[in-house]
Amino acid sequence: MTPLRIARRAQRIEPFYVMEVAKAAATLAREVAHTSRPMIFLNIGEPDFTAPPLVQQAAARAIHDGNTQYTQATGLQSLRERISGWYASRFQADVAPARIIITAGASAALQLACLALIEAGDDILMPDPSYPCNRHFVSAAEGNAVLVPTSAAERFQLSSAKVQAAWTERTRGVLLASPSNPTGTSIAPDELRRIHAFVHSRGGITLIDEIYLGLSYEENFGHTALAMADGLGQNIISINSFSKYFNMTGWRLGWLVVPEELAPVIERIAQNLFICPSTVAQHAALACFEPESLAEYERRRAEFKARRDYFIPELNRLGLKVPVMPDGAFYAYADCTDAAKRLGVSGSWDFAFELMQRAHLAVTPGRDFGTMAPERYIRFSTANSMAQLQEAVARLEKVIG
Repeated sequence: MTPLRIARRAQRIEPFYVMEVAKAAATLAREVAHTSRPMIFLNIGEPDFTAPPLVQQAAARAIHDGNTQYTQATGLQSLRERISGWYASRFQADVAPARIIITAGASAALQLACLALIEAGDDILMPDPSYPCNRHFVSAAEGNAVLVPTSAAERFQLSSAKVQAAWTERTRGVLLASPSNPTGTSIAPDELRRIHAFVHSRGGITLIDEIYLGLSYEENFGHTALAMADGLGQNIISINSFSKYFNMTGWRLGWLVVPEELAPVIERIAQNLFICPSTVAQHAALACFEPESLAEYERRRAEFKARRDYFIPELNRLGLKVPVMPDGAFYAYADCTDAAKRLGVSGSWDFAFELMQRAHLAVTPGRDFGTMAPERYIRFSTANSMAQLQEAVARLEKVIG
């Protein structure tokens, strides 16, 4: 039998190694579910909160009323207007509804942006470490994700100087994330402005993943790139989502903000690839912007910050050093070198599996996030209850303390 030929673009997509860890953790979890130490999952980048009551009610109402048919490929106009209003009230950013395209999650937003803007062979600069799927969207569009090593001193983010040094005639632009997965760090607004000004001067594109923007905890960060003055914000391409701040992961709803002249191009591609995002999810998302829902989201943001403020110092105390305090999201990117030695293993991959067996604690090794010393780092997710985080600390102390 002739073997099936697999397209080269598919072969360029690397495995998502975190899923291998997740599968092993799920198997062990079933075995220890009824013991005194059930599995604690700190490996999953998903809020433990779900959609608040008004959102759930809006979804049920849409189904009951039969509001379930296709929308425009760009999404409900009323939802685009609500998002525009949120940018104005939360970030003092003027983002016209015509620039906003509702998508089937941030993943679809990234796919649409990459397909619209990247030619085969184009280089896109990205920080190392960074979220693996972002570079795979570039690869799927037949571009080249060029990982530029960063350091803790740089908050694991690119600088204007590094972008300029890495720029070549093949470079098409940059793909940034602020706050970032896996580090939870953001780019300082002044540095981001310098990066974008340089990229724009070269005729390049600045794509920025802002899906954790709502979960920012420090005043000097937490500013959308779309608010840049002197018209620079008009040229930003921002990816956002209802998954993280709005706690709607499985609803698969996000959005894309583009320069107005790019919107018809994105719409044309979206019509063919997706037809439209989930209609029920869109009607539900309208309720995200009601005052009662926004108040609940802010209460939850405060809870995420409290978890960060408890958990990071505890990791540092135990020798799992977090070199940069996260200013957003719900991650801790910790150096496990010394802790791994104490367990008699080498590298974050073996360390993660050792923690799984000894502490019934699931974490994510650094292998997925790039080539910048992935064996040194593990990612903890603090998107779990305070009680679970406290139990995790107690187990870590018993195993490596």
